[in-house]
Amino acid sequence: MNRAIIQVIANSAAVVVAARLIPGISYHGGLLYLLLVGIVIGLINLVVKPVVVFLSCPLIVLSLGLFYLIVNGLMLALAAWLLDGLAIDGLMPAILGGVVLAVVNWLARALLSE
Repeated sequence: MNRAIIQVIANSAAVVVAARLIPGISYHGGLLYLLLVGIVIGLINLVVKPVVVFLSCPLIVLSLGLFYLIVNGLMLALAAWLLDGLAIDGLMPAILGGVVLAVVNWLARALLSE
């Protein structure tokens, strides 16, 4: 349960970082909306992303893992499509936002691991 809460907070923080660093990513809302964004991204990563990674496994292997960055961007774009207050203007900001999400989540897991 604690890990899920940390993941939601890390996803929310990653969206804030991505919105500040990457032109083309923005959100409109307060802290509760950011927590909702974190929950939606977490659910997408839990349910949709494994299926997409499985189906695109040959492309991931052929590109030496670089296609995984596109998968991360597409998952972020899917979250923006589902949420009205999260806006992503194109594929490149989505991919860069996916990279920011991956780095922030990696840092959160590395700093908070037991």
